[in-house]
Amino acid sequence: MAAYDYEDAPGTYDERSATQRQASSGAPPSQDLGYDPNFVPDSVKSFVVHLYRHIREKNVYEIHQMYETSFQTLSDRLFKDTPWPSVDAVAHYVDNDHVFCLLYREMWFRHLYARLSPTLKQRIDSWDNYCSLFQVVLHGVVNMQLPNQWLWDMVDEFVYQFQSFCQYRAKMKNKTEQEIALLRQFDQAWNVYGVLNFLQALVEKSMIIQILEHEKEGLEQFTATDGYDYNGGSNVLKVLGYFSMVGLLRVHCLLGDYHTGLKCLQPIDITQQGVYTTVIGSHITTIYHYGFANLMLRRYVEAIREFNKILLYIYKTKQYHQKSPQYEQILKKNEQMYALLAISLSLCPQVKLVEETVNSQLREKYGEKMIRMQRYDDEAFAIYDELFSYACPKFITPSPPSFEEPLVNYNQDAYRLQLKLFLYEVKQQQLLSGIRTFLKVYSTISLAKLASYMEVDESKLRTILLTYKHKTHAVDTDGKIISNADVDFYIDDDLIYVVESKPAKRYGDYFLRQIVKLEGVINDMDRGWFRLWDGPELALSAIDKSNS
Repeated sequence: MAAYDYEDAPGTYDERSATQRQASSGAPPSQDLGYDPNFVPDSVKSFVVHLYRHIREKNVYEIHQMYETSFQTLSDRLFKDTPWPSVDAVAHYVDNDHVFCLLYREMWFRHLYARLSPTLKQRIDSWDNYCSLFQVVLHGVVNMQLPNQWLWDMVDEFVYQFQSFCQYRAKMKNKTEQEIALLRQFDQAWNVYGVLNFLQALVEKSMIIQILEHEKEGLEQFTATDGYDYNGGSNVLKVLGYFSMVGLLRVHCLLGDYHTGLKCLQPIDITQQGVYTTVIGSHITTIYHYGFANLMLRRYVEAIREFNKILLYIYKTKQYHQKSPQYEQILKKNEQMYALLAISLSLCPQVKLVEETVNSQLREKYGEKMIRMQRYDDEAFAIYDELFSYACPKFITPSPPSFEEPLVNYNQDAYRLQLKLFLYEVKQQQLLSGIRTFLKVYSTISLAKLASYMEVDESKLRTILLTYKHKTHAVDTDGKIISNADVDFYIDDDLIYVVESKPAKRYGDYFLRQIVKLEGVINDMDRGWFRLWDGPELALSAIDKSNS
């Protein structure tokens, strides 16, 4: 993993307060002219006072309840279309505590991004706040415990705001002179090296990689305690460092550097339960980007395996998250991962790796399209284009614009490049569809016979077979060559010997379905027995209705 020099990160380029910058930029404090940043309702006073007290007492349960429930309830009731009161207005209720004020502003900006459209000045202020907050965590003494959900949201929002800023900055065509002047003045705001430096610094300073290594040897208990410290210490740096590895994977995927992204995630064993699975947003984000990176690196089997697991997990548990603020995002990522699974299975038809429940959902959503994707004609390429565009991350161009040249929008350039590379790979797979069909039919076949069937000469056939070998194998993170082929072969004396992998028989799904049916019958019978008290005719009719 590359070591970034985080001591020189551009994190404290401007220490002016938000109020000072507001005056210099001339931007309004909010998009709503009726908003008074200094007015603090009684319910907000109570909220900040109690949250501050619980943080000081390290009462993680109460902090989580207030963060996850009370903050959302107050936002829906009082601040649906306006920001929360300014940090200056609430600071004296919490003894002007510096760290709490940074945490409050982090929530303030997150609410602003979720409910309103931030101005350029507010985007820069949010960067300042993250810089100050992470500098305290990295170089100060932080003696508090925060819920994993909040710590994950910090990293997740940090990366999201970086992505949002890059997209905003790339739309140069309609920028005002004032906005261009601000972009020139604060050119280090959301700088890609600054973002990577902070994430890498959190990983290194937390020593989370060493902690996870020690845990494998039984010397640490990080996963067993969900990252919390029950000895009176703080979990903030360790858990931020842990989630920063997921943040690095996400940033590198946005940049199109999939290999580096997967290297950053390597210390986390995603085949096992871990701290990343304790927060549903972290779990889905990790597997989505891990699967997408593997898909782009032609590691289709690994992508299919992980998409299958997370989609099955979401299918079984999504009803428990219906009241969660992340519910809509869960459903969106669920649909995107089904699209990515459809692409993966079309390029590497290893249906045996997919659970029956997931497979039936996939066929319902994309069954017809997947059949058309096997034809490799213009219609098929259009479907690949459509699914990729729908399911891919929002790629970014991290470099700042050239202000001397005519101002143009370049926010779609990175996406177009990744789409072009993907479709080029799909077109190369076109040769393989025919060869796979023949290899499935024969156990042995001569080169001459197969060449005549495919209407090519033997030298051309050898090229096609080598292409098949190349495209059905990839290099994993450890540098080992892995196979994605459902049908493989070797050649001996101009004879092709076919080796077909046998799917492992799955009995678990069958028994689970029968158990569910049996439970349904037992419940119906129980309802029928209770109704016997009303008379046997009524009971029998109730059973007949439930069975029908």
